[in-house]
Amino acid sequence: QVQLVESGGGLVQAGGSLRLSCAASGRTFSIHDMGWFRQAPGKEREFVSYITWSTGSTYYSDSVKGRFTISRDNAKNTMYLQIDSLKPADTAVYFCKARTAYSGSFVYTSAYDYWGQGTQVTVSS
Repeated sequence: QVQLVESGGGLVQAGGSLRLSCAASGRTFSIHDMGWFRQAPGKEREFVSYITWSTGSTYYSDSVKGRFTISRDNAKNTMYLQIDSLKPADTAVYFCKARTAYSGSFVYTSAYDYWGQGTQVTVSS
């Protein structure tokens, strides 16, 4: 089992920045890759970004490319999401997810085995 805990969310003005963290514990050696998703009120959960645990290869959705930066610190078993130039449209609960093997495209929530409880990001205009 892998446990994930997100932190770093908050209320910020448009144009501001936040850094979200996702701390993994348990069988962290089994993590294959991880991703960030978000869910705004009344909307479906959407893919934000992805990173492979071993090589650090990354991928971003078009809506966040250039503003969000995903990274990981293997020694700390922690993944990060640096969010810059925040917009009101970025308001959502942000979730981190992890999987232990390839199980389909990383843009789908169903491809992941574990997820955290989420952290709220609210951007005021």
